[in-house]
Amino acid sequence: MLYKFKSRATADVIMLEANGRQLLQIIGKSPDPHGIVTAAQIPAALQALEAAVAEDEARARPAQGDGDDGEEADGGHAAAAVRLHQRAAPLIDMLRRSAAEKADVTW
Repeated sequence: MLYKFKSRATADVIMLEANGRQLLQIIGKSPDPHGIVTAAQIPAALQALEAAVAEDEARARPAQGDGDDGEEADGGHAAAAVRLHQRAAPLIDMLRRSAAEKADVTW
């Protein structure tokens, strides 16, 4: 299943189920196939997403290791993991633009 987030203020944002479900849970919404974030709820949703991103980044910093070059001990490059801030960025942008135009976000 895919989540397709829609707003009159922006283009659609499509996410895989696991990613969409995670972001919906962060903003306190049920991961049902259909739902809405009203214009009045957007500031709280943005605050929740930004707090979760900051927490995820804080947890990731100590785990990144001592080396600045991103190489593993065996000489190979460490696989770049997709962090929460990268997954949440399209939805955060959609919410910000929707808030500016007082538009709801549905899925």
